[in-house]
Amino acid sequence: MLFWKKETQLDRIVSKLEKALRKDTDFSVFGASSHQYKVHEKLTAKELANWQDEHQVTLPEPYAQFLTNVGNGGAGPYYGLYPLEKAASYTDGNALAEKCVLYPGMKKEKWNQLIDPLINDEDISDLEYDAARNMVLGGMLYIGTQGCEYDMYLILEGKHRGSIVYTSDFHPDHPFFFVYEDNLLDWYERWLDEIILDYEIGWFGSRMPGDENALIQVYQNAPNEEIQLKALDAMFKFKKVSQPTMDFLKNVAEHRQKGRATAIRLICKTSVKAGREDLLELLRFDRNEDFLQALIILNAYCKSVDTAEFIQVILQSLDRVHDPETLRYVGYVLETAGAITLQNFAPFLCHAESEMQAAAIYATRNCKDESASIKTNPISG
Repeated sequence: MLFWKKETQLDRIVSKLEKALRKDTDFSVFGASSHQYKVHEKLTAKELANWQDEHQVTLPEPYAQFLTNVGNGGAGPYYGLYPLEKAASYTDGNALAEKCVLYPGMKKEKWNQLIDPLINDEDISDLEYDAARNMVLGGMLYIGTQGCEYDMYLILEGKHRGSIVYTSDFHPDHPFFFVYEDNLLDWYERWLDEIILDYEIGWFGSRMPGDENALIQVYQNAPNEEIQLKALDAMFKFKKVSQPTMDFLKNVAEHRQKGRATAIRLICKTSVKAGREDLLELLRFDRNEDFLQALIILNAYCKSVDTAEFIQVILQSLDRVHDPETLRYVGYVLETAGAITLQNFAPFLCHAESEMQAAAIYATRNCKDESASIKTNPISG
């Protein structure tokens, strides 16, 4: 008699690791060259129990299952997962024993209050600093890095036990980010799925999960504009979108102010031709934010298409430019089109604000327009 064994999530993960390797043979996915989709030798149940006894910690069950059934670290999002001992060595022992004080949707004010001693108290002692830092990072295990100042933690205790948190140092107004999945296995399997589906996953986990249809449903059923915008932003993981999704995005671009620029950018990512008229309209809107977003889209997706019509609108709109970021993008777009002249940038080269002047000088650095002689004001330090 043949017995059929139901495939478990752990079985799927092991199988999908092999599929991901076959999909990404040249290790082009960010971080893949470091782990090459290989996991370390699994922990035995006894080894796991000994570690938990030594550290007086009970690991969340999905993570414990991963360690004993898939591997003790190795392949994983970004630069992979640390082996348990390495993760523990990178985590302050006192912090492990703390309760996690972080939660999804933490308000900026609460976050700023938590980190205030870490960034504003110049007289804080080393012991006081460590205590304040351990409060923020308490109850979490440092399971891997994303590079630079970005890291990944696993919450060990509290209401959100088992959740994955992305950190980015102690910046004011930027609380740590909770990924959308509730546990490590779901998060890990999603990472494999998105590789196999050939999504763009440079910022894996920071965007809402789901395929095109699922994200359209989220948008249409969203209780507020914030969720709608997150659903739209999640579509940037698709290298191209289908025609039904293009139709949906066109509808958003033409009938919704919130999300209009994002929808147009998504359309242009797939087809500049399909988004051309909407992009021109966005460029002509009175709001500076719309003008800036149009410039960003032009700079990202329109470098290899005829932009003469766009350039004409930009040149006619230079008197609308009053901030350095917008001026920088004007420079990027005009430089690509070979349309920068000293005469056009004269008001900015003589601008009273040093940042505007600096942006104009950078934009015209290669300008060969010798017919104009512009004197700049000295830039104050």
